Amino acid sequence: MADHEEDLTASKTEGFKVGEKKTIAEYNELDKNDESLNRWKASLGLNAGEPIGDPSDPRKCIIKSLALEVEGRPDVVIDVSAPGAAEDLKNKPFTIKEGATFRTKITFEVHHDVLSGLKYLQVVKRKGIRVSKDEEMLGSYAPNTTEKRFYEKKFHAEEAPSGWTARGHYNAVSKFIDDDDKTHLQFEWSFDIAKDW
Repeated sequence: MADHEEDLTASKTEGFKVGEKKTIAEYNELDKNDESLNRWKASLGLNAGEPIGDPSDPRKCIIKSLALEVEGRPDVVIDVSAPGAAEDLKNKPFTIKEGATFRTKITFEVHHDVLSGLKYLQVVKRKGIRVSKDEEMLGSYAPNTTEKRFYEKKFHAEEAPSGWTARGHYNAVSKFIDDDDKTHLQFEWSFDIAKDW
């Protein structure tokens, strides 16, 4: 994966500085008499339910599954939380019909602390040549609780290329990273673009 490291560097907004880190308790105490701030904190789920997550598991963000949604077809769901599942993806390509409109959906959990600026980066190559690089901001999230056990995020719809030149095998590397440049999951995978499913 070393040859993808430069491709998988998140873009930076000039002048943007990551805010000061605070614990959940500090956020809950922050301006606790400010009604609009309390509504904002409630919308993040900062004061709803008991926190979930194993205190002995240091991970802040756990990507549970990835899915490919295509209207009129069952979703292709990949459980990446199972041991070895992410490592096995590059050896099990799936097929996308040329010209099909599809969308990626992820489910994930946040534990222990607020997750700031989660981003998804993806580089797709064909025969070793980069054909696309995508970056999608997913947002910031409070830790999951018994009231909100997981988050689900759908990406923008995409259209697969079409024509005989687009058909074939593609390799990709995907990465979930946050504002602190902490990589939460990185994996290689592959797919084929074909005339039909």
